[in-house]
Amino acid sequence: MLKASNLIWEKIRQESFLIKDKEPLLADLYSSFILEHKTFSRCLSFILSKKIESSFLSQKDLNLLFKNAYQKEPKLVDDALRDLDAVINRDPAIKEYVNVLLHLKGYHALQAYRLTHWLWKSGRTSIALLIQNIISVQLQVDIHPAAKIGSGVMFDHATGIVIGETSIVSDNVSILQNVTLGGTGKESGDRHPKIGEGVMIGAGSKVLGNISIGKGAKIAAGSVVLENVPGQTTVAGVPAKKIGRPSVQMPAQEMDQFIKNKS
Repeated sequence: MLKASNLIWEKIRQESFLIKDKEPLLADLYSSFILEHKTFSRCLSFILSKKIESSFLSQKDLNLLFKNAYQKEPKLVDDALRDLDAVINRDPAIKEYVNVLLHLKGYHALQAYRLTHWLWKSGRTSIALLIQNIISVQLQVDIHPAAKIGSGVMFDHATGIVIGETSIVSDNVSILQNVTLGGTGKESGDRHPKIGEGVMIGAGSKVLGNISIGKGAKIAAGSVVLENVPGQTTVAGVPAKKIGRPSVQMPAQEMDQFIKNKS
């Protein structure tokens, strides 16, 4: 991924120079947040630490945490780049990599979660939970640090997304605002959904319990899913029922919100 990293980083810098020239009021912002940094990972560390700093953890301390994580676990940087590409390829409202990096809180929340997951796996559960709380309060996205999320994932708009402790989200998934991947009560153990590759989960949907959503499935906005969903299946309603099949293999990449009954 090193070559791709360098290419994307150079693209981000080029975009920053163009925006600086076009909008002088933003010159200091693009200089301090982007152009003063030598690598993508250092830039991302700085941005995320600025976005979630709080009275509990300073920007300086968070920046050091992110830098340390990216140095020890390069996959975190690869995942961040794949998530960046996912937004560019799926969100028609965004044209520049740099504006994802600077302005999309769904991207920020996902990358900050990745830090908490790394900390959780390293046995640093207390600080992972603290940062989870800060992310939840400041970015309105609540992901338990133990949850497992693949790469190439997009949180569109992101406000109100909740992902529980034993959830698993595969690669190339798209999740819209106010989605819950939750349990069904106070049971312990493995109690949260498992989301297959390429799934799209529409706005306001609730997927509850230790159930599986198969590869390439599509969950319509506002649905409540309580049972397993086979791959390449579209479900809708409360409770959700099968209403057809997606028109494409990977609904997450198409981001088509309409329901087309393809039996």
